[in-house]
Amino acid sequence: MCNITCILFSIFLFALDFLFGLDIAIKPLIMYLPVMEKKVKILSPDMRAVNNVRRALKSSLVLAKVLVNRNIKTPEDALTFMQPSFDTMTSPFAIKDMTKAVDRVCKALESREKILIFGDYDVDGVTSTAVIFEFLKAAGADVSWYIPHRENEGYGFQESHIEKQVMPSGIGLIITVDCGSGSHDAINKAGKAGIDVVVTDHHTISQDLPPAVAIVNPRRPDCSSGLDHLAGVGVAFYFVIGLRQRLREKGFWKNRLEPNLKQMCDLVALGTIADLVPMISENRIFSKTGLDMIGHGKRPGLKALTDACRIKKSVIDSDDVAFKIAPRLNAAGRINHAKDAFLLLTEENRERARRMAELLCEMNLTRKVMENNILGEIQNYLNDHPGRLEMKTIVLYRDSWQKGLLGIVASRLVDLYFRPVILISGQGDNCRGSARSIPGFDMYKGLESCFEHIEEFGGHKMAAGLSIKPEQIERFCHAFELEAKKRLTSEHMIPKIDVDCKLAFSEMSAALIDELALMQPFGTGVPEPLFLAENVNVLFSQLVGENHRRMRLSQTGCRPGFREAQAINAIQFNIDPSESVPGVYKRILFRLKWNYWNGKKSPQMIIEDAL
Repeated sequence: MCNITCILFSIFLFALDFLFGLDIAIKPLIMYLPVMEKKVKILSPDMRAVNNVRRALKSSLVLAKVLVNRNIKTPEDALTFMQPSFDTMTSPFAIKDMTKAVDRVCKALESREKILIFGDYDVDGVTSTAVIFEFLKAAGADVSWYIPHRENEGYGFQESHIEKQVMPSGIGLIITVDCGSGSHDAINKAGKAGIDVVVTDHHTISQDLPPAVAIVNPRRPDCSSGLDHLAGVGVAFYFVIGLRQRLREKGFWKNRLEPNLKQMCDLVALGTIADLVPMISENRIFSKTGLDMIGHGKRPGLKALTDACRIKKSVIDSDDVAFKIAPRLNAAGRINHAKDAFLLLTEENRERARRMAELLCEMNLTRKVMENNILGEIQNYLNDHPGRLEMKTIVLYRDSWQKGLLGIVASRLVDLYFRPVILISGQGDNCRGSARSIPGFDMYKGLESCFEHIEEFGGHKMAAGLSIKPEQIERFCHAFELEAKKRLTSEHMIPKIDVDCKLAFSEMSAALIDELALMQPFGTGVPEPLFLAENVNVLFSQLVGENHRRMRLSQTGCRPGFREAQAINAIQFNIDPSESVPGVYKRILFRLKWNYWNGKKSPQMIIEDAL
């Protein structure tokens, strides 16, 4: 836990957050870095495709351009994207081993075996655990759940869990969620003890499969379902869809209320958006449906959390999940134990849910203080050792860093320095690292190439986790840097910003903002539209909180006398408050959306970059 200074600072921040309604991003301990070079590219979509999409949707030219820029190029694809439907879903039984998995669970239900759901401590893992747990409880199963402690136990399903949690409890079947694909030792040990394991997971998996009864993972090499875009919670949801169907075929629901799976989409949306998987196909269907469910406020725990986040609107979007809800749920596993997040999501008493949501908010503020202490320490080190920034990678170790914060700090370092980052912490043999990458460098393959120096690892192209012995860290650092030099050019090290099109202030309208809002939810592969405007006047500017700026903007060139009438409100986050605001911006990059406040909505620009 942090010291008394961190606690007092957290209380101070909580007061600011409560009074001003801001999700405050605390500044690191050192001052701002020079602005990193960025390559801005205005996209040029195929105008034939743009016109075809525009006619099919009867939409504006702007929306049609945005869709084609996201590779949605045919009228059929555009209609499917804008009107996602469960009718277009792939069958759950297209996933390898799904039949084996649901049949084994049916057998457990029939024989009243004890079932354990083994989850993970991030939002994807917690929601995956909750989805299967709630379904099996509704089916009358003798079911329990277990989520490991991030700091004390580390990631994944391990042999020690069989010895300490499974065998003493008389468990007959284990279902892993968002983990298990690489847990050979644990699954071997379970098998020797007569305990079956069903794996549900979405992490990259090798040809060498563990000896589970079933491995439901769309990423396994022999699975041709085309569902490798699913998050762990998406795989868990597909699993309960298949299980409900199989139980229906057996007549199981004749004397029992069949669960309404649509009501679980709020959990699926949380895990999917938080895990940054591509927002396409089934992920889009689940997330759009789930965001609507969250807005209706029927799940007491989520309603308490949205209230605690001061989300006072019925239209919940992916930003609300990514920047407000998910960080608070993740804070439980980073600061204390992820069980606090699970218990909130499954809590039915509204008063208890309110108290639990407030606790998560307090943990989140503590997390921000601790996170920024680590970030400031690293930035100071890099300032004192500028040679480290001549390398292609940043790999750093400190035994005192909180393991639960390494991933989020690594992500912030990637944003600041735009290169692969690995942060390692721990003592003795218990050193663990979190890795984050940039486009152009496959982190999973990068770690695979250095496997001789690592105990174990797992993850994806952009993010991974690993365990390593302290004496191997220096050798690993050199090997990883060599691998990055092979794969990364100087061009890869420059952040690239794709702009959908130029957009004049005179083209902005309520109808356009409504059209763009229909593209929700945004996420990986379907970024929120980004526009460029030139010669922008600053009519008004005001600091908000510590490092945000509200402005009112207009554009040079509008009709005389109409400068203020064509003005629009704007906000820019995480700015350097010491920098003066010019009277005119030569160029701004921005997103256009509705701002909801006091029951009303108004147009607002979110400034991403200003020159």
